[in-house]
Amino acid sequence: MDSSSSSSAAAAGAAAPVVLVTNDDGIDAPGLRFLVGQLVAARRYRVLVCAPDTDRSGVSHSITWRPALRCKRVDIDGATAFAASGTPADCASLGISGKLFDGLVVSGINVGNNCGCHVIYSGTVGGAREAFLYGIPALAMVATQSSVNDLKVAAEVVMPLINTVMVEIKNGTYPQGSFLNIDVPTDAAHHKGYKITKQGRYMARIGWEQTVYKKPAVESYQTANMDVDSEKDSEVDTSSENDLLFKRVLVRRSYDEEEGDDIDHKCLVDGYITVTPLGALSRAEADVIPYYKACLSRDQDTYVAH
Repeated sequence: MDSSSSSSAAAAGAAAPVVLVTNDDGIDAPGLRFLVGQLVAARRYRVLVCAPDTDRSGVSHSITWRPALRCKRVDIDGATAFAASGTPADCASLGISGKLFDGLVVSGINVGNNCGCHVIYSGTVGGAREAFLYGIPALAMVATQSSVNDLKVAAEVVMPLINTVMVEIKNGTYPQGSFLNIDVPTDAAHHKGYKITKQGRYMARIGWEQTVYKKPAVESYQTANMDVDSEKDSEVDTSSENDLLFKRVLVRRSYDEEEGDDIDHKCLVDGYITVTPLGALSRAEADVIPYYKACLSRDQDTYVAH
C-alpha cells in the first residue's frame, strides 16, 4: 500500500463513528471481548475500550474520588483499549472526558439479568447511565448465559440493534431522553426477536449467612438464578476469634406482579431480547404526591397550633 492509500485508510478510520465499550465484569471478561470482536469485524466503527481492571459487578453507579485512577494499555485486536482501576461509571466518564466522539457507549456484555430492581445494583447500567448523564447515547447489555460460547452468540445477536442505533444517531433522529437496557435470554441463538419492554419489579433478594471463610463463594443478585461455575470457599480466617464473617446468600426471588405482556423479566423468560428504555431519575409514583402534601400540611397545622 502506498503512502496516499495509507493516509486515506487512516483518515477513514478517524472519521468512522466511535463506539466506546465498558462493562462491570472486567476488561478480561469473555462477554466484552466477544462484543468488541463483533464491532471490530463489522468494519464500520472505531472501537474504544475503557473497562475496569477487575470484576466490579454490583457496584451500581459508584464513582472514585481517591485514590487517583490507574490506567494501563491493553492489547485487544482492532481496538484502542485501557484497563482502569475504577468502577464502570468511572470508566465511562474517563472514556468520554476527552470529547472523543459523537457516538455511542456500550456497557457489557455482562453475565446475568438486569431486569426490574436489578437495574439499581448493576454496574453495567451504571456505566451506561454515566454516559447518558453527559449527553452520550448509551446501551447496557447483559446475557443470561451459562457458557462462554453462549456469550459469543449473545454478542452476535445484539449487533443488529447496535447498528440500528448508530444509524439513528448519524441521522440525528435518536431520542435524547433515555438510554437502553438490553437483556439477552438463555438460548440466544433461538431468541424470539427484540421486544420493547417496561421495567418491572423482579428482584433476587439476598440475605446474609455466617461463614469461616475470608473469600466465600457468593451467589450474586446477577448469577443466583443461573447454572454457572462459581469459585469455591477459600482461605479460612484465623486472624481473630472476635471477628464475625458473613457472606451473601440467595433468600428468594420476587417476581413481577404487574399485568401486561411487556414487562422486562416476563418477556426475557419467554425468550425475547428485551429492550427497556431507562431514565436517570428515580421518581415516585404520581399518586403518592397528594398523600405526602396532605401529611405535610397536617404537620404544619399541628406545629402552628402548638
